[in-house]
Amino acid sequence: MTTISQPVLAYDRKNEVKEFEETKLGVKGLIDSGITQIPSIFHHPEENLVDTANSESKLGVDPIPVIDLSGPKEEVVDEIREAAGKFGFFQVINHGISVSLLDGLVKTVKEFHELPAEERMKYYRRDMETGVNYFSNVDLFVSKAASWRDTLQLRLSPTMAQPDAIPHVCRNEIIEWNKEATQLAEKLMGYFSLGLGVKEDKLKELSCGEGRVMVGHYYPYCPEPNKTIGIASHTDPGILTVLLQDQVGGLQVKYDGKWVNVKPVHGALVINVGDLLQMISNNKYKSVEHRVYANPLHEPRISIAIFFNPSRREDFYGPLPEIVSPEQPALYQHFTYNEFMYRFFSKELDGKSLTNFFSLENKS
Repeated sequence: MTTISQPVLAYDRKNEVKEFEETKLGVKGLIDSGITQIPSIFHHPEENLVDTANSESKLGVDPIPVIDLSGPKEEVVDEIREAAGKFGFFQVINHGISVSLLDGLVKTVKEFHELPAEERMKYYRRDMETGVNYFSNVDLFVSKAASWRDTLQLRLSPTMAQPDAIPHVCRNEIIEWNKEATQLAEKLMGYFSLGLGVKEDKLKELSCGEGRVMVGHYYPYCPEPNKTIGIASHTDPGILTVLLQDQVGGLQVKYDGKWVNVKPVHGALVINVGDLLQMISNNKYKSVEHRVYANPLHEPRISIAIFFNPSRREDFYGPLPEIVSPEQPALYQHFTYNEFMYRFFSKELDGKSLTNFFSLENKS
């Protein structure tokens, strides 16, 4: 008797991504369904994966500086200049934003992501017509593998989403967070400008804080954290990012060829340099790769970030003329912000491709 072997079905990624998207429930929906194995669309190649058991810094202590903003201004400027040039990341304390607001923001963003499925689904969309959307993976349809996180996203400026479009459960906290974080970012941009030797309001003149987008990421427990990641290695495209992370941990920064943990400090905020600030500073400040590993804990991880970008999209950006000289020539071409963001959204999250694309060294 002859047996006929069954054909091996090919993995249809496009169809599985479509099916996942149509649930409108994100990875939280997968966890709620009781899965014990993650779908194939979330499987990453081995070189992208994180060994969470051995992910601690090999440098002895967390090298990412914690800067006290209540110190003398000149000292703070020096500390920020050094941290932004060496690590591209630092944490700030005594920043003027109440810890109770930060704790409340984490709590209410978590509550949004844990609303009943039918409530969350109302916000699930890719467009930003209302200024508010909820989705899983901004690069879901262009990446080779999805990451284990969901996101609530809001447009904050130049035109903020209508208050009644913001989920009620976190509305008041987000409105207050936007106001307080913007004041902090304006102060930091002044310090960044002084660190470059230009006038304090230089970055403000370039509208660098007027285009703001907030994301509230939710990293639920992952049953197979050794097969996927929370967010792929990438750099942020804009000027700077102000990030609030909870106490669960998972954020890692690439420093000196190694991945090091940015350990949570209660009440602190994480600040990092974006690609655009690296280019404006002519490499005085560094935008560095960072990632989040898939959450192996049964407690979800929450992080809330505001990305600060220019609002004048047709203006040209590049190395500041004041810091360019024959001895220190411009390292990047000038480009419009529209062109810059088109490049960002037409690819998956993948390291330093933006700064490499606009580098004059790559154009010669």
